[in-house]
Amino acid sequence: MVKEETNNQVEGSTERQLDANETTKPEPKKLQKEAAKPNETSDFPVIYAKPREFKRFDVIDECTDHYFTNQTGSSLVKKGWLKKIQQEWSILENNLPESIYVRACEERMDLLRACIIGAAGTPYHDGLFFFDIFFPADYPHEPPLVHYHSGGLRLNPNLYESGKVCLSLLNTWTGSGTEVWDPKSSTVLQVLLSLQALVLNEKPYFNEAGYDKQVGRADGEKNSVTYNENAFLLSCKSMMYLIQKPPKHFEDFIREHFTCHAPRLITACKAYLDGAQVGSLCKNEELFGACHKSCSTGFKLMLAKLLPKLVSTFTEMGIDCNPSNR
Repeated sequence: MVKEETNNQVEGSTERQLDANETTKPEPKKLQKEAAKPNETSDFPVIYAKPREFKRFDVIDECTDHYFTNQTGSSLVKKGWLKKIQQEWSILENNLPESIYVRACEERMDLLRACIIGAAGTPYHDGLFFFDIFFPADYPHEPPLVHYHSGGLRLNPNLYESGKVCLSLLNTWTGSGTEVWDPKSSTVLQVLLSLQALVLNEKPYFNEAGYDKQVGRADGEKNSVTYNENAFLLSCKSMMYLIQKPPKHFEDFIREHFTCHAPRLITACKAYLDGAQVGSLCKNEELFGACHKSCSTGFKLMLAKLLPKLVSTFTEMGIDCNPSNR
């Protein structure tokens, strides 16, 4: 644990370099909305049964599986670093919404791990999305480094298979004004809320570079629906990956979360197989009565193959997927 505010050695903040040719997809566009503020929420509420006995913010002893654990370097902690980290902890402890959980590390105050629950009305509903966060020695004069636990899946334009997170607020994409990191006012809470509201949103297709011009156009909206279908399939695969390889200190949370969410998720999958559009379940905890749009045949074929695997994964955990038994 860091004891002093000045000239303390911490493990370095050298970011892993990404292969410039790691993806053939276009870079995600700059998010045009301002970064989310602590009191803002996404358009669709996160509807879920709260896991029992799991604090939204807590401090753990160690974090050996953290992505940035092995970062080394000769950077010295700048004056005021410790005080700023303590302020970040306080903000998180007192202001996290029910849909975001964070663990800080007592032995490595430069590390955080966050879990975001996918919001209703999005292709990410009922999913869990984990991010490892690193405070560099010059924090807050430079933004934190953030790594996404992808499981090798690209389910969003801003979240790469490599774990790279593309967001103006992190200075990993272009932006200006309130879109970019401000050492005087930006916080980790703001980053997490932006990831939930601006990245894991209702129509992530339009986060692709230049695709915002297609908003409201028939071809753009059609492509968005197709993207959501694929994003939901990948989100389900991500759930299975997390169950098989849970991030440390979140094992009980993951089990409890899916114990609560699995029946509704399976209900959603069956409704999608009947033709309902991805994301139309869970809005205000209602089913599909008001939804007249339909998903594609190709999506239903792929979901039909994936659903038994998803049910099997839940069953192996001892989770009852039958909503009628609740």
